[in-house]
Amino acid sequence: MLCAKFEVVPKNLQDVRAYQKAMKASDAISAILKRPAFSRELNLKDQLSRSSTRVGPLIAEGFGQLTDRHLAVYLGRARGSVLESIGHLHTCVTKGLLSPSEHSDLVEAYDHLGKMLTRWINYLQNSDWTDRG
Repeated sequence: MLCAKFEVVPKNLQDVRAYQKAMKASDAISAILKRPAFSRELNLKDQLSRSSTRVGPLIAEGFGQLTDRHLAVYLGRARGSVLESIGHLHTCVTKGLLSPSEHSDLVEAYDHLGKMLTRWINYLQNSDWTDRG
């Protein structure tokens, strides 16, 4: 399971950079959602919380799969949650719940994560779907 620009196959989940980045981004969102302003926007708060906290676990679940094809499916779902989170972040800034600077930083982090996942998926698709066993 080599990824483009990676020379070392991750031996465990903690070595997967996309997973590390997803967990860090999720922690940043969780901290922001504790603000009192989000108590008036419970639906948005719930949706952003759920989409942002799904990314890391989806990467983890995919990492545990036995084939590259199955891994790619989970990475695709994680990428979908990344894009969903970006959409919710745009709503947050338009409602004044995030500063433009916070919005920019978070969107940049999630955008980079989405690109990492896309590169990983593309690599897996071009690797003839090998078993990971």
